[in-house]
Amino acid sequence: MLKNYYTILNKNYIKMPSSNPLPPKENSLFKRIIKCYEHKQYKNGLKFAKQILANPKFAEHGETLAMKGLITNCLGRKEEAYELVRRGLRNDLKSHVCWHVYGLLQRSDKKYDEAIKCYRNALKWDRDNIQILRDLSLLQIQMRDLEGYRDTRYQLFMLRPSQRVSWLSFAMAYHLLKDYEMALKILDCFMKTQTDSNYDYEHSELLLYQNMVIRESGDAEGALKHLIEFRNQICDNLSVEETIVDLLLKLGRGKEAEEWVRKLLERNHENTTYYDLLARASNKVSDSDRLQLLIEFKRVDPKTRTPARLILNYAHGPDFLKYADDYLSSGLRKGVPSLFVDVRSLYKDSKKADILGKLVLGYEDSLMKHGTLHSDKDDGQKEPPSTLLWTYFYLSQHYDYLTDSEKAMKYIDMALDHTPTLIELLVAKAKIYKHAGNVYAAYSWAAEAQSLDTADRYVNSKCAKYMLRADKIMEAEDMCSRFTREGVPAMENLNEMQCMWFQTECALAYQRLGNWGEALKKCHEIDRHFTAIIDDQFDFHTYCMRKMTLRSYVGLLRLEDVLRSHRFYQRAARCAIEVYLTLYDKPIEEDKAEDKIKEDNMAPAELKKLRNKQRKAQRRAERQQAEASAAEKREQHNKARQAQGDQDDSPVQEELIPEKLARVPDPLEQAVKFMEPLKQLAPDALQTHLLGYEIYWRRRKPLILLRHVKELTDRWPDHPKVHEALVKFCMEINSWKDSLDPIVVKVITKVMEPIIRGRTPEQINNDYLEKQRNNLPALLQAARVMYKLDRSTQKEAIKIATNLSDDLEGITWQNCADVISAMRAGDFGQCENEIENYRAKCYKRFPRAVAFFPKGKLGKATTAAYATSGKKDSELEETGSEELTNISSPVTKKMETEVEEFQDKMGPKEIDDYFFN
Repeated sequence: MLKNYYTILNKNYIKMPSSNPLPPKENSLFKRIIKCYEHKQYKNGLKFAKQILANPKFAEHGETLAMKGLITNCLGRKEEAYELVRRGLRNDLKSHVCWHVYGLLQRSDKKYDEAIKCYRNALKWDRDNIQILRDLSLLQIQMRDLEGYRDTRYQLFMLRPSQRVSWLSFAMAYHLLKDYEMALKILDCFMKTQTDSNYDYEHSELLLYQNMVIRESGDAEGALKHLIEFRNQICDNLSVEETIVDLLLKLGRGKEAEEWVRKLLERNHENTTYYDLLARASNKVSDSDRLQLLIEFKRVDPKTRTPARLILNYAHGPDFLKYADDYLSSGLRKGVPSLFVDVRSLYKDSKKADILGKLVLGYEDSLMKHGTLHSDKDDGQKEPPSTLLWTYFYLSQHYDYLTDSEKAMKYIDMALDHTPTLIELLVAKAKIYKHAGNVYAAYSWAAEAQSLDTADRYVNSKCAKYMLRADKIMEAEDMCSRFTREGVPAMENLNEMQCMWFQTECALAYQRLGNWGEALKKCHEIDRHFTAIIDDQFDFHTYCMRKMTLRSYVGLLRLEDVLRSHRFYQRAARCAIEVYLTLYDKPIEEDKAEDKIKEDNMAPAELKKLRNKQRKAQRRAERQQAEASAAEKREQHNKARQAQGDQDDSPVQEELIPEKLARVPDPLEQAVKFMEPLKQLAPDALQTHLLGYEIYWRRRKPLILLRHVKELTDRWPDHPKVHEALVKFCMEINSWKDSLDPIVVKVITKVMEPIIRGRTPEQINNDYLEKQRNNLPALLQAARVMYKLDRSTQKEAIKIATNLSDDLEGITWQNCADVISAMRAGDFGQCENEIENYRAKCYKRFPRAVAFFPKGKLGKATTAAYATSGKKDSELEETGSEELTNISSPVTKKMETEVEEFQDKMGPKEIDDYFFN
């Protein structure tokens, strides 16, 4: 972009006199400076600038100083560059060149608002400078200053009315402002100027964009006429036909739409959307009508699987049994690994789920007894052995979905006995263990699956994800290093590749381990990825106009507007906010003081082990520092090479140092930065308002807090965390009333009156407890609130929270683990005996969930997981997992011997039997 500007500047410089013009000799040197810049001959450019500035008469020549600063910026000396450009600007405030160069420097640092101001100042002194206007328009569309963009494009349109980009950009400015009438007038006028009869792809895209504007204006009839009129000039026939169907349906012309949909189905009969369009076009919207329509298609083309699958969505009772039998038996015979995933959406209907389960159980019984899928259809032809294998595989996933981990484990073991080396079975067993609550066994089986095919990126990624869920961060990094660039640390390369799923899982793992600095580093890296994606759109503003990809360009702009609504950002933002809230409640310095007290009270043997652990951590930190130093040297080398080549327009980002991130002076301010995009782009998410509540409760912002409480109680009145937030709000506001403005108190009282209805916090909690007495998560929160309101109710509160009667809903190992976590956190006071009793009950109900293992068994479980991955328990401390270290330390000689035996003699199956069965 800078090169383009100075190419124009070199041609027109004499026509644009400076307020301090140079004589012919120095003016010639100045032109050579520009040519040196264009050809990246930066040293020569600086030499010529020095010759001009050496003359006492022009030692403070503004434009020469600005150019010198621009070249200096290309060499990476940014501070010096800013100083030179500002100095030049002070000496020649009326020079549009100085202002433009200053704006270019600001833009290179992503300071778009400041750059816009500079460009506007430049236009004061040269209002018709095309290059400045173009640069200004790019920044305006980047910042979504649509009105300013429209005005700037109008000026460019008046200066260059013969250019196609001038017309289209001007029209798009009105389109984005939703002034469809003016946008269409501009496009119509432009189309009339086109006299070339050779229609190409760019002309086709222009017509489709014009039709897009007509449709968004609400004129469906006009859009349809436009499409039919210019259909022969459009290359994208598929888009034309799909758009015609959509418009016909909007206009209520179903018969015509049906003809077009049938043409689409002839083109692609596997597109599920077309079948839905056909049902709407033929006015067959009931389940029975749709069923008959799909049966007709299946009869015409029996080999097509899409109608056969869609039939199951609308069939019920005996019809569902018949068609499900056909579909499942066909899939099992063919050995379709994704068969259960294909029909999983049907499990939302409990009746259909029951039918599917009974069907496959019948297949298993018939295969075992007769060797066929249907015992009543014994035609003498036996099924291949693989059919039984895939039947076991399906049943394991069926029971895993129904949270019956024991039966799921039974069938996956039978499948593994049948074919031990099938990777899908090992991955499925890892998933069953994960759902059962044992992340260590899940990691063990995922590692076994990965060992069977080390070149499969999917299995490697799945194994790495399970490692991170088990807080094995270093092992996950090693696993991913097999597919990253050589010579670069895997974590660094994954960051360069914007591998956000890995970084998100790392952040959550560090959060679980209490390593706040590393968790925040990963969250900030993900945030920077989204910022980089938004900045990268800058390159497409001119490209899309030039290449005429107008519809895609509008789609890109709309995507960028809501980019941070993506689940990757939401997960990272929530993690960062939770960590910052923790740091606000309990800063790092307090942790150190507590650690000192713990050390003073430790036995000598325990203190020795702690010192060993600290030394290992120090050695690990030294290794990381050495790697960082090597990376810094590589970066400096790359910068030196870059200085000789292209200009690096991107600003140097501040290095993310975990220790610094964990000790920010204003954690709540940092949390708000992550919160703002969630408030704008994820306002319908429960967690957004719960986290907003936690932030602004700590910041004592009653009105913002009130807004979050109102939103929570309106949308999710029965959610357990919403109930807790409501009661907490009522209690806090009562204590704040004396320090609040009377008008604020009046507003809060008026808004909360319909919600509270004159009840006290105790009455609100009792009403909620009565209403939700059959829901375990609700009982937990109600019991916590009860104890908080009245400490004398400890026994009653614990009895309510630890209720495991069969008529309760929501009895899962996760919810039971939440109860234990709350009790251990002191939410019910001192209750060690109650915790152990409840843990024992949960262990009987969920024998595979690590959260309820006795200490000895958990130590064996982690040992088993390390045995299968080739790790010794002595490395367990280096992972940083406080919980596991406390459980498995001290590492006994016997356990080390067991690990070595496992590695030498036993596989995952034997370890599984030994420890978990």
